[in-house]
Amino acid sequence: MSFIKEFKEFAMRGNLIDTAVAFVMGASFGKIVSAFVDGIVMPLVGMLTGGVDFNDKKLILKEAVAEVKDSAGKVIEKAIPEVSVKYGTFITNVIDFILVALAVFIVIKAINRMKKKQEAAPAAPAEPSNTDKLLMEIRDALKK
Repeated sequence: MSFIKEFKEFAMRGNLIDTAVAFVMGASFGKIVSAFVDGIVMPLVGMLTGGVDFNDKKLILKEAVAEVKDSAGKVIEKAIPEVSVKYGTFITNVIDFILVALAVFIVIKAINRMKKKQEAAPAAPAEPSNTDKLLMEIRDALKK
């Protein structure tokens, strides 16, 4: 089997396409949740906590040092960037994760509930065809 033909069979398999669609939908849903948290939830939380913007919250481990130059413009000491732990961004991302996990849980729970309803209600037996009805009448008549 050629490589291209084998790849085509692999790519056209239903599970792969379903997975790709789910991945794209999940990425889009993640963006929606992030926008919701950044634009609605965190401002409300900030208002409740006295105007705190969690994205600006950080623990500075080492202050930034500016670049030092001599009078000729030659760099004597290079600039050193600030070293900090950005725990506010972490808190925002944890809230994002919790909301996504909650939404996925609700969707899976709904799907499982629908599956249980389908299993609980067995399909009614099919009505016999006209031929079967006629044969049953003949059988009953022969018994008499």
